[in-house]
Amino acid sequence: MPKKPYNSGLKAFFTSKLFLLIAIPIAFLVIFGYIRAYYRDYQVRQEIASLEKQISDLKEQKLESLDILDYVMSKNFVEEKARTELNLKKPGEKVAIVDRREAVTQINKQQVAFEDTQDISNIKKWWYYFIHKSLSD
Repeated sequence: MPKKPYNSGLKAFFTSKLFLLIAIPIAFLVIFGYIRAYYRDYQVRQEIASLEKQISDLKEQKLESLDILDYVMSKNFVEEKARTELNLKKPGEKVAIVDRREAVTQINKQQVAFEDTQDISNIKKWWYYFIHKSLSD
């Protein structure tokens, strides 16, 4: 049986150098397009992951803000601010005032007395110790 001329022409074209010169650039274009599409898909997935993390962070921040808002709206917060910033008290409550300036002056006096005793010799210090006399006298 004789071979068909049509078949032999196609076979000759697919085995020719011209087909090779056309097929290789087309293959590179297809491969390059695939790699570019894969890289874009990777970037989109990364962006989606970062946006999902940002959403979860914002949800946590929202919950914290709501907790703070609830506390600020509560009576405990209003009472605390009234006591600390406005110096108010509840009806029937007694307040004790501690004067810190007096304590500071006593500490300063003790420090000055200590500094004065540094000039006294060691023998005098022992003598005052044994006769139960104060160094500041």
